[in-house]
Amino acid sequence: MKKKIGLKLILAFLFISVLFGVFLLGVYYGYEKRPEIEKVTELVNKEVEVVKQEQVDFAPFWKAWNIINDKYLMENGTSTEKVTSQEKVWGAISGLVASLNDPYTVFLPPEEKKRFEDDISGNFTGVGMEIGVKNNVLTVISPLPDSPASRAGIKAGDQIVKIDNKITTNMSSDEAVGLIRGERGKPVRFVLLRVENEKPIELTVVRDVITIPTLKTEKLDNGVFIIRLYNFSAPAPGLFKNALQEFADTKTDKLILDLRGNPGGYLDAAVNIASWFLPIGKPVVIEKNSSGESDKVYRSKGYDVFNENLKMVILIDQGSASASEILAGALSEHNKAILIGEKTFGKGSVQELVSLTDDSSIKITVAKWYTPNGHSISQSGLDPDIKVSLKEEDIAVGRDLQEETAIKYLLEN
Repeated sequence: MKKKIGLKLILAFLFISVLFGVFLLGVYYGYEKRPEIEKVTELVNKEVEVVKQEQVDFAPFWKAWNIINDKYLMENGTSTEKVTSQEKVWGAISGLVASLNDPYTVFLPPEEKKRFEDDISGNFTGVGMEIGVKNNVLTVISPLPDSPASRAGIKAGDQIVKIDNKITTNMSSDEAVGLIRGERGKPVRFVLLRVENEKPIELTVVRDVITIPTLKTEKLDNGVFIIRLYNFSAPAPGLFKNALQEFADTKTDKLILDLRGNPGGYLDAAVNIASWFLPIGKPVVIEKNSSGESDKVYRSKGYDVFNENLKMVILIDQGSASASEILAGALSEHNKAILIGEKTFGKGSVQELVSLTDDSSIKITVAKWYTPNGHSISQSGLDPDIKVSLKEEDIAVGRDLQEETAIKYLLEN
């Protein structure tokens, strides 16, 4: 009887041991086969947000993360210890943003966010030119007046091939700005392509403190009044109002608004300035957003201080972008001005700066701009009514054929 009990105990013990072994094996197998995201232990908040609209399999991302951590060897033979997990997160976000193929939607990690904040403050150290990506090529929108870039001979429309020793292929404008900025007095080298030149142009520009000008006025002896507007910054509407008062005091009816090389700025500034020439309620620009909701129309505030006798020309070129195109398009389509010069840059998208963390942001395209007649600024820019190109030989002797054409038009019409 005792032998039977002992045998049963032994069999029971063996059975339990086998079950426990199977359990441990299952636990081990399950641990090894757990989702890749659970293997990532150095990150927090891995699953805070739920992806909206569509189901996305994120397992490949986390598997790639773990493969990089486990296997990657840098060129110098070291591991990835010098690349922090946070830096890899920044890189992943940058890649996510880059997948949109929109040169104006960019991720701003801490260093680039600080640089962006310096930009909008109005003073920075650099060469003084606005750049953007056009047709997937890093392009000069416009050099600022009397800036190191302008004095060195850089022009609107120049394509930037190299900055110092770095080739700019697939480089974002924000990344390029990071290379161009630097210590005052230090040089930066550019290799540029220009339509009228067969060979690349190599230029060295010395960095300096850049203060962005806003507006300048000039009254010519023939009665033509010129307002040169360099940007649509916050002070621009007030300065433009003063310039219009100066114009009115001259008792002339001939006005040139020079928007050449003006890269844009605040939308409200463009609407405010357009309102001096348009009746109340007239559309200035139409904004179409990604939500599919009804279009938002920005309308004239109706200052409309000039009568029908006003003769007005707006000068435009490849450096006229964004808010410049909005103002020029509105006044042209409402028959308040004719456009003389060259085709504009074609920057008709709206960006919103969204905070991601305390020290990083995403600058994201949230809408597109259209002229009152529905013309897409982004797709093709604005064509002048009278096309006039500047030639090298004229520039060399200080001749401005576009301005001369505008003056002649005002005096003869």
